[in-house]
Amino acid sequence: MLHAIKAADMETNAMTRMQDFMGTLEQIAPLHLAGSWDNVGLLIAPTDGQEAVTSVCLTIDLRESVLDEAIAAGANVILTYHPILFGGAKQLRLNRYADRVILRAVQHQISIYSPHTALDAVSGGVTDWLLNCVGDMRKSSIIEPNDADASHGMGRVGTLSSPIALTSIIDRLKQQLGLPHLRLATAHNAQLDSITINRVAVCPGAGGSVVAGAKGHDLVVTGEMRHHDVLSLQSRGVSTILTEHTNCERGYLPHLAEQIKSHHQDLSVQIATTDKDPLSTV
Repeated sequence: MLHAIKAADMETNAMTRMQDFMGTLEQIAPLHLAGSWDNVGLLIAPTDGQEAVTSVCLTIDLRESVLDEAIAAGANVILTYHPILFGGAKQLRLNRYADRVILRAVQHQISIYSPHTALDAVSGGVTDWLLNCVGDMRKSSIIEPNDADASHGMGRVGTLSSPIALTSIIDRLKQQLGLPHLRLATAHNAQLDSITINRVAVCPGAGGSVVAGAKGHDLVVTGEMRHHDVLSLQSRGVSTILTEHTNCERGYLPHLAEQIKSHHQDLSVQIATTDKDPLSTV
């Protein structure tokens, strides 16, 4: 009996404690890098943090189908890029999907964590990944450097190793992001086949306000942007590629999974298969 207890203790010690795992997530994407308006970190904590992490589910959006996957897989942590709690919730009601997800997660003792814009801002995070999806860069700079640490921040402007035809960038982005279609606004009075790109400004998600601070670029790549912002860029000779909001974020999840596994080899980390862009082209 004593031997069995010691073996069980050794097995427990080999597993990742919840509080230690949260520390790892903070290392990967320091929360102080997030936008002041954002809601990041541990959003739902139904336990005291002393238990072991059994399995982790990664997703961009935490919908009910994703929660179903996490429960079926025995996950007790969901890392959702977009925070499911946002804007100051004052009520929890079963007739709202986000509230149902939260209540069910608590029922199943599943913790919910969101890195969101901290993962965008951190060097090597979502924004740098998106920039590299466009092409090989000779150099890059941060559009909105973090006040506390200028080596991180929101948005990037990259100078390509050599000028590339816009048509080639479109083909590469489709391949890198796994998309059959992109939305494109070409620079005013320019023909698609004649456009060559030297510098690119990128921002994941809805990047209009961030890329507005960029200079010297001839292409913007982001998820979505206001109509009049696209027109403004077009009139200034800047082309715009829109992927839809989450399509320039979701492809980073495998990289995030590898980062987590590099810290915790014992963990089962899965990417939700039902997480997808809610919009489709018909």
